[in-house]
Amino acid sequence: MAKIHSIEQVIALVQTGGVIAYPTEAVYGLGCDPLQQQAVERVLAIKQRPVEKGLILVAANYSQLLPYVDDQAIPLERRAEIFSSWPGHISWVLPASKAAPAWITGQHQSIAVRVSAHPVVRELCLALNHPLVSTSANRAGQDAIRDAAELDAALGAELAAIVAGELGGASQPSQIRDAIQGNTLRS
Repeated sequence: MAKIHSIEQVIALVQTGGVIAYPTEAVYGLGCDPLQQQAVERVLAIKQRPVEKGLILVAANYSQLLPYVDDQAIPLERRAEIFSSWPGHISWVLPASKAAPAWITGQHQSIAVRVSAHPVVRELCLALNHPLVSTSANRAGQDAIRDAAELDAALGAELAAIVAGELGGASQPSQIRDAIQGNTLRS
């Protein structure tokens, strides 16, 4: 799998149901259009991850997440903490809207979302004008991939594209916090 430098090529692949890998703040991510169930199912198959666990959506801005989030159900006392953490490296579990697909939320009434500060992620989401599915590019139970050659060797044959770009400076995948309970689910 060759790295693809053209955002236009990558966008076309995502719009036609392709699964891509792309650099994020800490690791390579797997992504696709969250509204294309077959593409999401391919991400889950590559990861060997059950749909019940749910997936994270990553966006360039909060507006892109509004179709998936029940904004009115976000506790007022958490809003400042959530919005001041973005763009950044923190994912929040927020109440899901009725429109959020079950293949994204899994068995939950909530949805994990993040507004990324990574330039490649932001460029992809802005060009698509919607969020991407974002899960670490590795099989379930294996270490997250931080090297492009390792990514290509491990998963390249199953991907429509590997988006060129450098990882951000974070040492760990995004922290996940629960907006309702206020606790940290992954640090």
